[in-house]
Amino acid sequence: MSVVRSGVRGLVARWRGRDIELKTPAELAAMRAAGVLVARTLAAVTELARPGVSTGELDALAEQTIRDAGAVPSFLGYHGFPASICASVNEQIVHGIPSGAQVLADGDLVSVDCGAILDGWHGDAAVTIPVGAVSPADLALSAACAAALHAGIAAVLPGGRLSDVSHAVQTASMAAGRRDGTEYGIVAEYGGHGIGTAMHMDPFLPNHGDPGHGPRLRVGMALAVEPMLTAGDPETCELADGWTVVTADGSRAVHWEHSVAVTDDGPQILTLSAD
Repeated sequence: MSVVRSGVRGLVARWRGRDIELKTPAELAAMRAAGVLVARTLAAVTELARPGVSTGELDALAEQTIRDAGAVPSFLGYHGFPASICASVNEQIVHGIPSGAQVLADGDLVSVDCGAILDGWHGDAAVTIPVGAVSPADLALSAACAAALHAGIAAVLPGGRLSDVSHAVQTASMAAGRRDGTEYGIVAEYGGHGIGTAMHMDPFLPNHGDPGHGPRLRVGMALAVEPMLTAGDPETCELADGWTVVTADGSRAVHWEHSVAVTDDGPQILTLSAD
């Protein structure tokens, strides 16, 4: 689940290094277990997502998968959020509320964000799922966002700076736009965050910026890297439900995310499948 730059519902993003939680190898292993569960849940949701299935059905499957593993959905009840996943369809960017009335149709894009708490540790990841026959332009948009995610992950290196990750995401997004003959919008208001014993922790991680700024990346840090791209203008609006964020111009949006640890051996993706 993404964080708004100025703070989500009482969460204030600070930049002081002493506010950043460092984990031991054993604690990162515990986070990895939570991350594997999130990956398994997203894989199950991806398999179910097809025309005629509601986002409410996706949410029910996600909650059951998480609870069957002895874990708790991170999102359910979080500052009043009413579901276990965020399901954001088409022009919805993030924080879409699943509903039995929202039925997926052929050609939709649905971004599913999922979090789980296992033994006190959080995992958080997101995927964008094509539903049925999706247009080449929408597939390119999603691929660009996934590429930006992995560029950001590659910059999660000990001794680097937080904004090195932001810059990598921005650079990859812009490069994908040039390759695809378009200009993708980088959503600025929302971004990644620290993660560990809480879902949203310091520091806030923007998806754009110059390199060489912010806290130094230290072994034991864990970050949720989560770019969001739009096919048009990146300006956003929040709907009356107080959660769902949409593109102001109605253009398509996508969202990809992994939780990543800083280690001596480089970035470790905590939310990859165990397979």
